[in-house]
Amino acid sequence: MERDPALPWYRQLHWQVFIAMVLGIATGVLFGTAAADRIGWIGELFMRLLRMIIVPLVLTSIITGVASVGGGRAIGRLFSKTLGYYALSSLLAILTGLLMVNIIRPGASADMGQAAQQELPVLSTPSSLTQLILDIVPNNVFQAAASADMLAIIFFAIVFGLAITALPARTQGVLQDLFEALFHAMMWLTRGIVRLLPIGVFALMTTMVATTGFDRFGALGLYMVTIAAGLSIHLFVVLPLLLLLLGRISPRVHFANMREPLLVAFSTSSSGATLPVTMNVVEKKVGVSNRVSSFVLPMGATINMDGTALYECAGALFVAQVLGFDLTLVQQGVVVLTALLASIGAAAIPSAGLVVIFIVLEAINLRGPEVNLIVGSMLAIDRPLDMYRTAVNVFSDSCCAAVVARSEGETEVDVEVRSVADKGS
Repeated sequence: MERDPALPWYRQLHWQVFIAMVLGIATGVLFGTAAADRIGWIGELFMRLLRMIIVPLVLTSIITGVASVGGGRAIGRLFSKTLGYYALSSLLAILTGLLMVNIIRPGASADMGQAAQQELPVLSTPSSLTQLILDIVPNNVFQAAASADMLAIIFFAIVFGLAITALPARTQGVLQDLFEALFHAMMWLTRGIVRLLPIGVFALMTTMVATTGFDRFGALGLYMVTIAAGLSIHLFVVLPLLLLLLGRISPRVHFANMREPLLVAFSTSSSGATLPVTMNVVEKKVGVSNRVSSFVLPMGATINMDGTALYECAGALFVAQVLGFDLTLVQQGVVVLTALLASIGAAAIPSAGLVVIFIVLEAINLRGPEVNLIVGSMLAIDRPLDMYRTAVNVFSDSCCAAVVARSEGETEVDVEVRSVADKGS
């Protein structure tokens, strides 16, 4: 594999994105809402471009991946490894959040009167595990695609890919070639949109700082520290340990290869919007095959929400502490289990976790206007926390892809820090 000469640092994408973030923050602070009014539409346009390619990218990638893996034991093995990792990492994230909120106890000193109540976004979430299972199977696959119902889209893509493997060799080859060509076209389009990252990130950060500001953070400072500490432990301790123990992969190399998706996830606060960038980098830089990445990553962007799961658990316990309740071990166990299940149904969109937290609160019988006020106040300072937990979600997905690829015998995974050109993009 021949390496191209290294680009100057100012032409490397992750540095361009980082500089765009800094400039966006400075612009938002200096010019306030006037800057947001002038350039906010650019950030919205960039997010629309990312969302535009999510459904066709997920459909073509999963169908291509499943069809190339084949039916029977091969797909069953890949599915069980993926689901096993996601369940383990999410559970470890929840336990980390549980530990941090019990040690720091941020709710005991939170001043909710200084935090402005916000209007909660409307989000439809599963009411039970049975409802979640039913929601996976779409009544109308075209309606599911139009509404970006990712669980339903993933289910259809998997069963359609399995159906291709059962066809006669000639028909199977035609369909595999067709969807592979469509997938490569989508990846080409993805790389074109990725080139616009610095511009989109600059506009998004300017709008975020100009409209949110920093004055609301003081009242819930200890709560923010608790969530950020839990996310940091999971990102820099737990997930690297999983890379080392399960995949014999260097966390340092993996972090270096994943710089661009982490910055995009932090800027957009959306695992779904980051998915095209994640898939491109995991294949081109991390070195995971399309067979594995096209199966693992779309599923992860939908059901693997480590940062969200940690947040739901810690957030529910924070609300209980503010209200003066000391939850028993059994009640905390209910929180852990409910947070694990609720994170599966959390939409890959900004601030979805804050709405899904009501599922966890209902499980421990916390409801009413006081609870709504506290959660609304949490929303006032949720944006930076949402950005951080999205980065954790995306990094966990990439760790799963790397670990599963290594377990499938792929030897080129994270053997070095690569530029995109090294993988022949």
